[in-house]
Amino acid sequence: MSNGKIISRDISWLSFNHRVLQEAQDPKVPIFERIKFLAIYSSNLDEFYRVRVAVLREFKKLNKNDRKDWLRIKPKKELKKIRAIVHQQQTEFGMIFRHQVLPALKKEGIVLYNHPDEYNSQQQAFAKNIFTQQLRADLVPQLIPPNEKAPFLKNKGLYLLVTFTDTDHLGLINIPSDIHQRFWNLPASQGHFAIGFLDDIVRIGLSDCFASYTIDNAYALKISRDAELYIGDEFHGDLVEKIRKSLKKRDTGVATRMLYDPKMPMPIKAQLKDIFELKKNDLFPGGRYHNFHDFFQLANPTSNPHLENPPLPPHEHPAFKHAKALLDAIAIKDHILHFPYQKYDYIPRLIEEAACDSKVRYLKITLYRVAGKSKVVEALLKAKRNGKDVIVFIEAKARFDEASNLHWGQELEKAGAKVYYSYPNIKVHTKLLLIGRKENNSIRHYAYLGTGNFNEKTARIYGDHALLTSQSALADEVEAVFRILEKKLTKPDTKHLLVAPFSARTGFEQRIDQEIAHAKAGGEAYMILKMNSLEDTRMIEKLYEASNAGVKIKMIIRGICRLVPGIPGLSENIIITSIIDRFLEHARVYIFGNRGQEVMYISSADWMERNLDRRIEVVVPIYDADVFQELRLIINLQLQDNTKARQIDSTQSNPYLEQSNHIPSLRSQVAIYRYLKTKSELT
Repeated sequence: MSNGKIISRDISWLSFNHRVLQEAQDPKVPIFERIKFLAIYSSNLDEFYRVRVAVLREFKKLNKNDRKDWLRIKPKKELKKIRAIVHQQQTEFGMIFRHQVLPALKKEGIVLYNHPDEYNSQQQAFAKNIFTQQLRADLVPQLIPPNEKAPFLKNKGLYLLVTFTDTDHLGLINIPSDIHQRFWNLPASQGHFAIGFLDDIVRIGLSDCFASYTIDNAYALKISRDAELYIGDEFHGDLVEKIRKSLKKRDTGVATRMLYDPKMPMPIKAQLKDIFELKKNDLFPGGRYHNFHDFFQLANPTSNPHLENPPLPPHEHPAFKHAKALLDAIAIKDHILHFPYQKYDYIPRLIEEAACDSKVRYLKITLYRVAGKSKVVEALLKAKRNGKDVIVFIEAKARFDEASNLHWGQELEKAGAKVYYSYPNIKVHTKLLLIGRKENNSIRHYAYLGTGNFNEKTARIYGDHALLTSQSALADEVEAVFRILEKKLTKPDTKHLLVAPFSARTGFEQRIDQEIAHAKAGGEAYMILKMNSLEDTRMIEKLYEASNAGVKIKMIIRGICRLVPGIPGLSENIIITSIIDRFLEHARVYIFGNRGQEVMYISSADWMERNLDRRIEVVVPIYDADVFQELRLIINLQLQDNTKARQIDSTQSNPYLEQSNHIPSLRSQVAIYRYLKTKSELT
């Protein structure tokens, strides 16, 4: 915490990742889902080091005066805190894996071997055959003489550092998890399913790779590298070409963390630090195995359904399940889709319908994270083939999706679509689709305004909302946003949509000020705010002001939360919970009491400085009474969650909400699924 009332962004993020780890620790979660949460935790942490820690290390290089101007934190001190928290969490991670997950698997008749010495003779022979027949050709054993610098290690690559009894050379060999599966089914043992790590099958064949020496031991290594693109001046030259060139350098960035087996002897560790030119704080004790992200590959070998979450196939939307044409249904009234509870198929279907509709003149869309195989883009390509004008804005700076986005941009350009790319120093994060249809001698607009990406893959696991409307008050203003993206306007004149970086911040502040004024006048004043992250200090100060005025504030925040709730005289009227469950809570919903006439917005924008000041975002009011009621009920269920909700407090300890004997348990994601199922079945 930096000043007692604002929590450090990075410390808060680590607290969020600890909530993910809590799910891996929860015995009520099916064992293979717990394993997935270990994978999510590991993947999150790796990205954290590649992005946030890399940035802090760069800031640390600035002189003190520049750092004071740029930062409210001391990078060196912050990195020390991060290291301590991560070490504690990694220790907890290891305990969960060794003392909970492995025994729980064994209880279910599944043995995940933790060492090749545990293999019986049949399994040893089987593993040796795999090594010889399938792995050996993809292994690159290398010797490192004393005082010689080591070869380059790939980002997120797995390696074994090998020591010998008869030479002071070190050996290095890759674990080819980028080519081969990480987990291998071995011959059954004592009636148990047997699974071995790829790492251990490589260990079994090490003597063949270093035949001239006697192997003493082998220790796992993994390195994470800086993922920033460092494209420099965004205002001059071809920004997209700069991004393409920078992508080639991403996996060769500066090392931000090297994980090593903690059983590695100190002299070898010192030698490792020297040959890889690492600093003391670059080395982190990990475990015998690294890259637990690969746990996503670990499949249930049994037929026991209770080892995984029961399937929750997405429902039909009541208004769309019998609709011959989605455009006709949207022409009548607004509708809202809730992913992943309802089918995402409606979105590519809507674009395909528009592609085949003789009255449709054009389609416009923003793409931030595009699926590798995108039905949305395929439908856009079809629209272009059918003679429609297709205008696409692609954000080429969407981290880790740059290459995919650039690929689809090229494909759309080849087909003749008009493609716009990133702006300098700003990202286009809003999720918009606009269809222009000729009706009664004029163009009528149909719009999609969503909280999540046009990505059918993530729509299966991300909780998001998408408003489909033909109301001119909203859809025509979407067209104004596209005129900005097409550089035909410099500022939108919107009366209904709040658009960042132009009017979203002031619009939110005005709503908060109204609640403050109402509270001071003695009226009931409240806000219900759901978002991924609360990071912006100006918005936090505004919430503190509202709390002190008597405004009751309930918040649901999945990730970063820099506000400290429950402080007397500052935030005593603020309650914050965080829901971590099988679906990733991704939607942003903002509700204001408004003197008894509630107003509600949905958006892709969090209350982060970047969303409000450095991104194109759209904040959408909900006008349709039915949509409002449905979304309000969903938010109510999330506020009542007492199964997967944790309390956010000043300690950052993430306690689960206490369950009362008088209140039945409620798991909001399951309750939402059942509610929408009932609505679908009643039509």
